[in-house]
Amino acid sequence: MVVERRDGEADRPGENGSSPAGVVRLDGRSLTRAQVLAVARGASVELDAAQLQRVQRTADFLAEQVRKQEPLYGVSTGFGSNADRLLGAHRLRGDGGADTTLHEELQENLITTHAVCIGEPFAEDVVRAMLVIRINTLMRGHSGVRASTLEAYAAMLNAGVVPVVPRLGSVGASGDLAPLSHLAIVLLGQGEAFFHGERLPGGEALARAGLAPIRLSYKEGLALNNGTAQMLATAVLCAERLEKLLDLADRCAAMTIDAFAGRRRAFDAHVHALRPHPGQVASAANLRALLAGSTLSDIAYHLVPKAKPWLPSSWPNADLARLSFDIGWDWVPADQRHGRERFYQRFKPFRGGKKHQPQDSYSLRCAPQVHGAVRDALAQLERVIDVELNAVTDNPLIFPDLDGAKHIEDQVVSAGHFHGMPIALAMSYVKAAIPVLASISERRLNKLVDPATNDGLPAFLIGNEDGTESGLMIVQYTAAAIVNDLASRAHPATVYSVPTSANAEDHVSMGANEGRHVLDMGGDLAKVLALELMTAAQALDFRRDMIEAARRLAREADLATFAGKIGNAPPDPHPQRAQFLAECDALRAELASSPAFAPGHEVAALHAAFRERVAFLRKDRALDGDVAAAVAFVEDWIRR
Repeated sequence: MVVERRDGEADRPGENGSSPAGVVRLDGRSLTRAQVLAVARGASVELDAAQLQRVQRTADFLAEQVRKQEPLYGVSTGFGSNADRLLGAHRLRGDGGADTTLHEELQENLITTHAVCIGEPFAEDVVRAMLVIRINTLMRGHSGVRASTLEAYAAMLNAGVVPVVPRLGSVGASGDLAPLSHLAIVLLGQGEAFFHGERLPGGEALARAGLAPIRLSYKEGLALNNGTAQMLATAVLCAERLEKLLDLADRCAAMTIDAFAGRRRAFDAHVHALRPHPGQVASAANLRALLAGSTLSDIAYHLVPKAKPWLPSSWPNADLARLSFDIGWDWVPADQRHGRERFYQRFKPFRGGKKHQPQDSYSLRCAPQVHGAVRDALAQLERVIDVELNAVTDNPLIFPDLDGAKHIEDQVVSAGHFHGMPIALAMSYVKAAIPVLASISERRLNKLVDPATNDGLPAFLIGNEDGTESGLMIVQYTAAAIVNDLASRAHPATVYSVPTSANAEDHVSMGANEGRHVLDMGGDLAKVLALELMTAAQALDFRRDMIEAARRLAREADLATFAGKIGNAPPDPHPQRAQFLAECDALRAELASSPAFAPGHEVAALHAAFRERVAFLRKDRALDGDVAAAVAFVEDWIRR
């Protein structure tokens, strides 16, 4: 067999039956999330030859039972509340020329009547993921489909025929009946499909791809539309996206921590060994790695100046006057230290931007606990996905070679593997976690723009010497609006079952809705993180430049000029004047001898990459383009 690669070069199967490059081999047992993603993005599939023989063995067994006139649900009976109606040998109402049997008509009617989803169609990557998942589960050989039917499905996928599957219409009861019917109906030459980006009638799409419609045989309609492929496909795509967004969330938090000149000890390994939730431990380790090399985090309180509005008299030379801010500290008089002398021996008696407190706010120091809990929710979803990818999810299940079987009921078993609750509940968990991650991101963003909480940074992260500028004020509004929307959508669909199919399906999972919500909410989470990144980059620039300006002033200016930046200075003469000047000089000397202040190496790399797309906001400008560029940066970062 020659398999055409997407680049047009032919690949041949490797030695020992291995798949060629760019091709995923399906055997019903070994499909991975990575392989689903590869097919979703264009990789081809091939069907394991040995497993196809087992598939055909089950189909042949089923055909034999039909010839024996055994009563088999969905094969020789109707569906749902019609399950007690056995198919006859011929139609009660003749149509004068039908060329199909009742068994064939039953299966084709099932597909054509169930393809009733509405709304905008799923993206092509979602539908391709649905296709590979459905083919793989049928490859287990317990569904009764013929090998030729699976080969037709694989040929359709490999040819780039992508069925149009509207987004609304599944309750996750007998799996995703309606969406999967939209997949299968194209095989029959009906419905609609995309081919090379063009939306076409299903039969025309097949014809353009050089394929012909097929006829369904015993149980094939039921096997094709009975399963969890839609909710599972959305879960796989969402899980990948959320993995990357969690990594980005750690990076945004690290940049925000550097922008705050925050504390790193809350992330130490021995600290998290005392409460070793896996996600928490991983997030703490990430933050330690991201902040490695930082000379901003854990900086002494007194070295961090606070921002003051720029004035023409703020700086002693024209070079420094080009800055968009002024800086300063407040001196703590000796008679106001009230027994805190030891503290002021270690940390000089100056109040700048950093509050004299040993811990940061929850949104900073609790990042491992919050991000980690979201990681653990994702890990649970991924565990369920990995089971579900190679599970049989249709009904009834066929065991043609079951040892000890005495009756057909032992070999054809009606069960409930189609029920979507295992994957649905795991997605409900993630669905609740997404607004949690967005919320803590927005809280960090808010702290950065609020002058009451941003540890001495300019209000709304703008110089604003004339009082006319809003800076990043409304960026927080946008983040808050998205967080509220995410929170309002986080109600679990799984807790509200609406019976369907004349109460034959009296408890349903609503997993398809859950999967669709989670996929969409992941997109909005990315927007919140983009806004935090935009804000943190601005704050980091200010923090670094403010401390570096203080360091430069300490090196270049005389004591009188430097002391002019200190508020609450005693007048001359005053009994504490000499002490004030001596302590100012000590602060100046420490700053002058300090190495350059910089964020962690990984934070610096992210900041530099972001600054290639979004420039520092020196003066107010239209921000719609900046926000769009920030969101695009995050989306490109996810796709890299």
